[in-house]
Amino acid sequence: MSEQLEQMTPELRAFVADWKSKPGNLIMVLHQVQQTYGYIPRNIAIEISQMLDVPLAKIYGVVTFYNFFKLQKAGKYIIQVCLGTACYLRGGDDLVKEFERQLGVGLNATTSDGLFTVEAVRCLGCCGLAPVAVVNGEVHGKLETKDVTKIIEQYRARG
Repeated sequence: MSEQLEQMTPELRAFVADWKSKPGNLIMVLHQVQQTYGYIPRNIAIEISQMLDVPLAKIYGVVTFYNFFKLQKAGKYIIQVCLGTACYLRGGDDLVKEFERQLGVGLNATTSDGLFTVEAVRCLGCCGLAPVAVVNGEVHGKLETKDVTKIIEQYRARG
């Protein structure tokens, strides 16, 4: 399965040109790339490297240091399972394992159909509903592992 190469948008090209000579340009440009594509495509990183005259290794150093940046396109539905203290103590880790088992992917990986990405996050601010999973901003609280199937089916039905 070959990955489709993203094309740099004219807006992104103009943004890079505007930031080329400014301090802190790499982080700002990478944020714009992430906002544009949802991740940092390799061919775009190479083009940014050339446009900013920054080694590709430095770009990947920044991208892999900060958790915000993604190197792979996320699924249509991003499942974030809270592993903050309250959620962890009430079974958050078991929820992560159940999502991984049922979807057949590990953390920060996307299912082959492109529908789901599973992430573990530190706190979602819903401690009273622990354990919690959020799917594209929709909160699912007071979960048990038996609820995972229903959540997956709900979003799979939406396509």
